[in-house]
Amino acid sequence: MTASWDQRATEADWTEVVELARSTPSPLLLAHVSPDGDALGSALAVGLALRELGNTPMVSFGDDPFVVPRILQFLPGQELLVAPADVPEHTPVVFTFDASSAGRLGLHQERAENAEALVVVDHHASYTGFGTHHVVEPDSPATAVMALKLIDRLGVRLDQAMATCIYTGLITDTGSFRYAATTPHVHEVAARLMATGIKHDAIARQLYDTAPFGFVRVLGAALDRAVLETDAVGGLGMVWTTVPVSDRVTAGIGIDSVESVIDAVRVAQEAEVAVVLKEHEDGTYRVSMRSRGHIDVAQVNIALGGGGHRYAAGYTATCDLDTAMANIRAALAAAPHLQG
Repeated sequence: MTASWDQRATEADWTEVVELARSTPSPLLLAHVSPDGDALGSALAVGLALRELGNTPMVSFGDDPFVVPRILQFLPGQELLVAPADVPEHTPVVFTFDASSAGRLGLHQERAENAEALVVVDHHASYTGFGTHHVVEPDSPATAVMALKLIDRLGVRLDQAMATCIYTGLITDTGSFRYAATTPHVHEVAARLMATGIKHDAIARQLYDTAPFGFVRVLGAALDRAVLETDAVGGLGMVWTTVPVSDRVTAGIGIDSVESVIDAVRVAQEAEVAVVLKEHEDGTYRVSMRSRGHIDVAQVNIALGGGGHRYAAGYTATCDLDTAMANIRAALAAAPHLQG
């Protein structure tokens, strides 16, 4: 398995990053493709902070079509968003948020790699080391916490709009404070964010309790076709299912509306690992994988061309479904079992 990133950001790292953020009139702030609440929330929060300093930041992500996921359309700061086609060809300073590899930047990858300064703000142990500058802390519960550190070091007062973005990232990557990454410090950060007056209940409702009716149909079909393989993962068990394009077309929903299918599938107590394969229109699959704690799925997904966190990771499969599942079974069978 690939080694994990274990170098914490130093004071010198932070000083250089803060100076770049302050001195760049119009930096490009990138979330990863198919952005989640942590990626887009972090980028927007920092963008709002830089605007307070008089800068004109651009926030983007490398998807085509350029559409903010439905559940994140409530986030403040979306007036800062710029589609990839509208970003100037030469952008000397680029910041990335929550992207563990350059490949996660999609249409912006070449632009980012050609920048004079490429600053990576991240918390993935699977970070590949790309960029000219980086502040990466794998023990941070969310990139949003790293974004908050950057805002504080910029000397910008945390307002309700920034806090809404940061809180969205925090609850996204801690699973609403249910995951192992939820430490006492996480609750201290949450309390600070709530003290700004954010509508924490409305944020949670938008992220977890709001979906089009079509999602109910798609979820039911996905659960109906779920398969339990008790001998997989060295006998620890795997549950998996698929969301074909045809289901989404019939239901009239996009692929971003089915991200939470994994949360329903992973409850199967007989399975250590849960897997959901969501089919794209081009025949590729967006694969989501979750572990109960005995398998490092970040390393499994790195081996498959993706990445993520120890207990939540994913990758894109460009082969057919049967081949993808064979690859997943083999990678999980080879994965070492964690202690504890």
